[in-house]
Amino acid sequence: MTTEPMSLTLPTDDSGPDWLEWVGRRGDDELARCRTLVDELKASPPTEAIDALRLWNDAQIAVSNAASVGSFFAEVHPDKTVRERAETVAQEVQKLDTDLGLDPELYAVLAALDPATLDAAANRLLERTLRDFRRSGVDRDEATRARLRELSEKGLLLSQDFSKNIRENVRSVHVRPEQLDGMPQDWIEAHPAGDDGLVTVTTDYPDVVPFRTFAKDAAARRELVTQFLTIGWPANDQVLQDIFAVRRETAALLGYASWADYDAEVKMIGKGTAIAEFIDRITDLSADSAARDKAVLLERLQQDRPDATDIDGADVAYYAELVRKEQLAVDAQRVRTYFPFESVRRGLLEVTGRLFGLDWTPVTDAPTWHPEVATYDVGFQGRRIGRIHLDLHPRDGKYKHAAQFDLVRGVRGVQLPEGVLVCNFNRGLMEHDEVVTLFHEFGHLVHHVIGGDQEWVRFSGVATEWDFVEAPSQMLEEWAWDADVLATFARNAEGEVIPAELVAAMRRADDFGKGYDARTQMFYAALSYDFHVNETDDLTARLRELMRRYSVFPYLEGTHMQCHFGHLDGYSSGYYTYMWSLVIAKDMFSAFDRANLFDPEIAGAYRDKVLAPGGRRDAADLVEDFLGRPYTFDAYAAWLAE
Repeated sequence: MTTEPMSLTLPTDDSGPDWLEWVGRRGDDELARCRTLVDELKASPPTEAIDALRLWNDAQIAVSNAASVGSFFAEVHPDKTVRERAETVAQEVQKLDTDLGLDPELYAVLAALDPATLDAAANRLLERTLRDFRRSGVDRDEATRARLRELSEKGLLLSQDFSKNIRENVRSVHVRPEQLDGMPQDWIEAHPAGDDGLVTVTTDYPDVVPFRTFAKDAAARRELVTQFLTIGWPANDQVLQDIFAVRRETAALLGYASWADYDAEVKMIGKGTAIAEFIDRITDLSADSAARDKAVLLERLQQDRPDATDIDGADVAYYAELVRKEQLAVDAQRVRTYFPFESVRRGLLEVTGRLFGLDWTPVTDAPTWHPEVATYDVGFQGRRIGRIHLDLHPRDGKYKHAAQFDLVRGVRGVQLPEGVLVCNFNRGLMEHDEVVTLFHEFGHLVHHVIGGDQEWVRFSGVATEWDFVEAPSQMLEEWAWDADVLATFARNAEGEVIPAELVAAMRRADDFGKGYDARTQMFYAALSYDFHVNETDDLTARLRELMRRYSVFPYLEGTHMQCHFGHLDGYSSGYYTYMWSLVIAKDMFSAFDRANLFDPEIAGAYRDKVLAPGGRRDAADLVEDFLGRPYTFDAYAAWLAE
């Protein structure tokens, strides 16, 4: 009888000293284990290819464990000294990973393995591993390898600086109480005036999102949005220039025409120039819808400001909300009364449990890094398959956006997958957009756990091509728009279920603006692509040019949004992947029966054919296996035209 792998043992005290020691020990021990295993592989290579790959897999498990603890706790731990210790772990991981990728002796051992003796999964692992070595520059001369090593280490330090400058640069504006006119009452009550009689409104999401949506005071909105779009400036402007320079030089040393070509080689899209073609295709597809809906916004703005000739980011969210309320009969302040945070969290677990056949069991005695973190064991068909942690509220020093982080990548018989959802929601009523975001990010967590039963750590969890990873999450958003699904948990203080006709109106209202939203996304994608391909002395000036070409909204004077656009680091030249994934998500969702989103046969096929394989197959093959045909643009184009 085999013993089930244990969950990761975290410190029982959420204070700094215990965590500081644990984070350092976890990182150091796993890195030391990796080095020992690699030394063994080089000194005494097993005669059988499968045994050599298993030894390499064990080394990769160790470095993955160290990488997870370093990258995660650097972003979320409440104690700054722990975050800094985690950053050093991440630096050591990067250094070791770079050293391994540039080790000709190690490469020679793996390149000598006979693929004819391996099954399909092991063959795929060997092919991907050898490709990684070549992309690291292992076959370059010694001087080039030394420079690539320097660039890799420099790149990580720059990435950490970029993230830290965003995380620690929370800004705020101070407004008079009367300038809160239009804000929800519960938000006002949570923001009392200070001793100076002014109310502080920060650039954290629980403040900035509702304020730019509901606050009637145009000047206050503009001031806050301007502050929000200058987070990280000016420091991150130079950091970005340095990041782009490192990536351009790396790509050139490896023989690629651009960083985008290097990055796209391992994605579904295949080549850098295809990114620009995709951006232009979506820009053209969305042009009519974008122009139509923007005209509606501008017309509504002109009712308040007759001399207005255009509308920018300080006013878009506010007037889009007015249009939805006045013309489409959806009042977001009424909608939010049906979404108390605790009910939404409970409903999310019930919905995903029913959809995927999962059980979420609270672990009330699990040690965590903060008292507000909620932990659940994940069960499937009577056995425990993983653990998740939900860290969903803002605090000082914490990651400012919404994302899923790995804590442990699942490996069959070795370790259960363990993941964390990190968000920044308030503790009271939620906007429906926030509910959609929660479903989206939870989709990554589900993928991490369901795809975490793998022999090879390389294929564990969300291990598909990077331009596919958003598709399962974007598809799960659909369940947050279904009236029957929402009726299972969306209730107001009087216990009344959200009316189906209100949900239908919300759907119609959500369709408003999808064209200009697509154009905005293409502006972000163009920014991500262009900054990596074309060198420019003035990032803000180039941003303005790209905004004129791709967005339908004008630049907001005095802003430098590139400095807090975190995806410029994490997604590098590949921000297009959000829209690429959405095209595939819309196509996959077309297989579901909208009258019964919980159909067990369809949901089970999706779970088993798309999520469970992790990275064992190409994403296009996973989708084709589920749909019974290759994916197309048809469903996306039809949705955009609705």
